[in-house]
Formats: sequence, structure tokens, C-alpha cells
Amino acid sequence: MEWIQVDTADGQLSFLPGETVEGVASWHLDAPPQTVEVRLFWYTEGKGDQDLQIVQTVSFGQPEADDRRAFRVKLPAGPYSFSGKLISLTWALEVVAEPGSRAGRALLVLSPTGREILLHPGIHGAGPG
Repeated sequence: MEWIQVDTADGQLSFLPGETVEGVASWHLDAPPQTVEVRLFWYTEGKGDQDLQIVQTVSFGQPEADDRRAFRVKLPAGPYSFSGKLISLTWALEVVAEPGSRAGRALLVLSPTGREILLHPGIHGAGPG
């Protein structure tokens, strides 16, 4: 059975802007892939169009069918992870093996508090005062 996995050091999934994320990408495939890379990205979900931006990639040379590689990525200053009534922004690390678009993913939180920012009605003068 094929699998791909991404793990962060100590299982940490919440980070401050500018921090470095260290981890290990591991996979077991039926045949050696042509390429394997880790992608740090954010995406939005909710009403309207989905946005997605890859912020950084780390490529692994000469990947084996059964392999394990360490990586490091530096988080940017933002955008912050947030969840609102109409839209949410989520950060993720993904390990992708080609061909075949096989992937493993870990969801992250990026914010100055280390927690997802929750947007509620009434914040920023949007509701009755």
C-alpha cells in the first residue's frame, strides 16, 4: 500500500510569523517517483473563489520508492490563519510525489498568538455598538 506523510518536529502545528518549521517527509511508493517536494502554502475556503498561494518549496534529489527526508521552511510574516463567517484561511505543508500527484498534508496555524484568529460579527465596527 502506498502512502506519503509529512511530520513536523515534535508534532508542532502552531507557529509564529517568521519561525522556521522543521520536519520529515516520508513515503512508501510502488516505484521510485521522478520528483518529490515539500510545499508550504496557504489557501482560502468559503464563499467566493478559492485562493491558493505556494510560498516555498523544497525539492528532494533522487528520491527512492521508500524514503525519508528532513526539511526546513521559514514562515513568512503573513497572512495569518483565520476563520470567519464567510471565509477561512488555512496554512499547510504538503509532500507531493510525481508522477501521479500523490500527496500527504499537515495543516498549520500561523498567527502572532499561535492560534487561529476567529472573526465574529461585531468586530471592527461591523455590528451594532
